[in-house]
Amino acid sequence: MFDIDRWREIFQSISKNKLRSALSGFTVAFAILLFTLLFGIVSGLQNQFKTAFADDATNAMFVRVWKTSKPYKGLQTGRRIQLKNKDFDYVKEEYEDKIQHLTARIFKSVNITYKNNQNNYQLRAVHPDHQFLEKTIIDEGRYINELDLKNNAKVIVIGRLVKQDLFGEKPALGKRVNVDGISYKVIGIFSDEGGDNEERLTYMPVTTAQKLYGNNDYINQINIGYDPKLNLDQAITFGNRLERDLRKKLDIHPDDQSALSVRNMAEANKGINQFMFALYFIVIFVGSGTLIAGIIGISNIMIFVIKERTKEFGIRKALGAKPSSIIGMVIQESILITTIAGYLGLSLGTYILRAIGDSLEKYFIKDPSVSPGIVIGATIILILSGLIAGYLPAKKAAQIKPIVALRAD
Repeated sequence: MFDIDRWREIFQSISKNKLRSALSGFTVAFAILLFTLLFGIVSGLQNQFKTAFADDATNAMFVRVWKTSKPYKGLQTGRRIQLKNKDFDYVKEEYEDKIQHLTARIFKSVNITYKNNQNNYQLRAVHPDHQFLEKTIIDEGRYINELDLKNNAKVIVIGRLVKQDLFGEKPALGKRVNVDGISYKVIGIFSDEGGDNEERLTYMPVTTAQKLYGNNDYINQINIGYDPKLNLDQAITFGNRLERDLRKKLDIHPDDQSALSVRNMAEANKGINQFMFALYFIVIFVGSGTLIAGIIGISNIMIFVIKERTKEFGIRKALGAKPSSIIGMVIQESILITTIAGYLGLSLGTYILRAIGDSLEKYFIKDPSVSPGIVIGATIILILSGLIAGYLPAKKAAQIKPIVALRAD
């Protein structure tokens, strides 16, 4: 394998047959290049899906209500459905074994003032579990806790950009801000992977908001984190059962999609998984076809090469060369060309993905890349194919008697 003379002969053979070597290498490089680009684009689509759901837990459900669009049990169309604490408690008690996290939400637009700085922000009044469902990252201080709920505490957690707007570079933790005329203590500062809009939000205890803004037990939304031990089908079944039971409890027509909806991330995840599976299947099918075309191309070229060098092999045998030496030289040459070409195809494919990556975001393809393991595996397949493609005709040629080989045209 490390015979210097043999390697010298191999490089001499390649230099004397530049066109043949280039054609062999191009077949391999193009196959790996196309393989890399296909998998890179599919990977970019998958990254886009991950980004789209980055700021919410993958096991989340969102219960929302609006006005009815169908009459039911003598009740008129256009009736406003209002969720209350008792509905939240019903969900908590009825489905305790299937729930990991649970929170209510109350939405309100508020004006927040600190000294001479003020601005309007969206407020969410929540339970402590909201932190995990929203994937909120606490940078300073803490989040809402159960004691805050019990005491109706006037505390607030502000987003990173809220802190920047009101406090600039000065510390905000422990300071008091004015929220629509009421003083609240800043107990935490958070960031969120969902982007700037998510970091301009503020959070307070749901009980505080109910007491101070309406003196009622109304809630706008119920968010659920189902038990991650449930598979997607089980989670979808749970979501359907929850929706059916809530419709019955709130006197909503079974077919009234306007009055109540349960957005279940399990359904979205299942759809994405099915789509990605189908897409990967297509890419593997096309990629395999490309590899097969590369294998056929290498085989055809190697057959031609062996036939062209039959007389050379006859001379080598006449001078005492063993058949194994001839076979080994052809195989090494085939592997060398395939390896170099495969590396060039991989490098070019990776470079193209990096160069055009940002421009593909408008087509919902984010950070296209490919796992080195996949492409290296494909390259190894081509190398092995090159080995076989070189071995079989070389073995046949090496077994020909020198006098017959010398007569070959």
